Formats: sequence, structure tokens, C-alpha cells
Amino acid sequence: MTQWVDRLAADRVLLERTSTVERVTDLLRQRIIQGELPPGTQLSEVSAKDALGVSRNTLREAFRLLGHERLLVHEMHKGVSVRKPTTADVTDLYRLRRIIEVGAVRYAETTKKSLVEAVDRAVAAGERATGDADWVEVGTANMRFHEALVGLADSPRINDAMAGLLAELRLAFHVMSTDEDGNLDPERTRGFYEKYVERNRVIADKVARDELESAATDLAGYLSDAEDHLIQAYESHR
Repeated sequence: MTQWVDRLAADRVLLERTSTVERVTDLLRQRIIQGELPPGTQLSEVSAKDALGVSRNTLREAFRLLGHERLLVHEMHKGVSVRKPTTADVTDLYRLRRIIEVGAVRYAETTKKSLVEAVDRAVAAGERATGDADWVEVGTANMRFHEALVGLADSPRINDAMAGLLAELRLAFHVMSTDEDGNLDPERTRGFYEKYVERNRVIADKVARDELESAATDLAGYLSDAEDHLIQAYESHR
């Protein structure tokens, strides 16, 4: 518990005196996306509010909002914890990914150079992390790659929808990083992410060349393969 409390305390400087529920909610969501709050993590209300320097009501509202996003769960006599996705969740998440991600690429607004560059930066970060054998960072870079693909649509509403989706995905991906006993296993993490690094580059290069339909087709196949891989991992943990 100490580790996540320390990380939240470090985030305190990001909050202004007039901290809002939205800011706290976003900070917690980002910690989930970055893999620092894995499924099953118990979130002490007292420890979290003290770490962030916010009121109990603000924190409770943030917890409530994240509960609606299926990221946290409140259990009687157990308190609040980070949710553990199911196989059914994985299937539904990938159904949504196809709609949002493939659609965003197919109908991308590529006139903004900065949006295309964001895709390339995310892929380059993943390639560097692969060279360093930092598989946790590869996973984070992969998240940013998919976030940047959706960003091509240049829509704040679509970006917001993707933010919640990414956080749920990170929780689902946690199973790829652990063995059957729930212990972190770097080789399992590598086995999931490494094979997609090159595919990310192919898609990014097609986006840069404005070959959007081809990139969207590649992405659809990519997501189908990733879904199958993740479900197989879930099955092995039963």
C-alpha cells in the first residue's frame, strides 16, 4: 500500500489549491493507465486523501466516478479497490476498440501535423523501451500509441471515451504480466507486447503516408489478434 500512497503524494503538486473532482479522478485514472494501480489494489480513503491533500468528499466523488467507469469497485466491509476485469469485459472492450480506434484511423483528420507526429513519437518510445528491455514501459508506450491513433480524429469527445477505455484495458492487460499465482513475470509481459512493436511501426508509417484505409485494415486485424491473445491468457489463469 505504501507504494501507491507515495505515488499519489508525488501527484499532490499537480493539484492547485482549488482541487476539483475532475483533476483527482484524472490523476487516479492515469495511475491505472500507467499500470501503477493494478487490479485488486485496496485504496484507503484516509491514505489517499492525505496523500493528495483533498477533502474526503472530493475523493469519494472521484471514487464514485471511477466506479461508473468500471475502474474501481466498492464492496461492503472491504472498501474501495481497483476492479478486476473478466473475460466478458475483454470481449466487450475489444468490440468498443474496433469501433473507436479503427473508425478514428479510417476517418482521421490528418491535416494537423502534430496529431500524426504524436503517433510516431509513441511508436518511437516503444521501440526505445524494447531496446532497453523495459517491458512495462513498452506497455505504457503501446497505450500511448493507441491513444494517439484515436487522437487523429481530432475530437475531444472521442478522446475522453478512449481515456476510460485505456484505463480498463490496462487492468485487463495486467493478467499478461503475472503468472498463475499473481506474481509479476517480465517474460510474460515481453511475450505479449514485443510482437506488436513492429506492427505499431507499420501502422504509424502508413498513417504518415496518409494511407488511412490500409492502416485501418491492419489495425482491425491487429486488434483481433490481441483479443485472442488476451483471452488465452485469461483462460490460463483460471
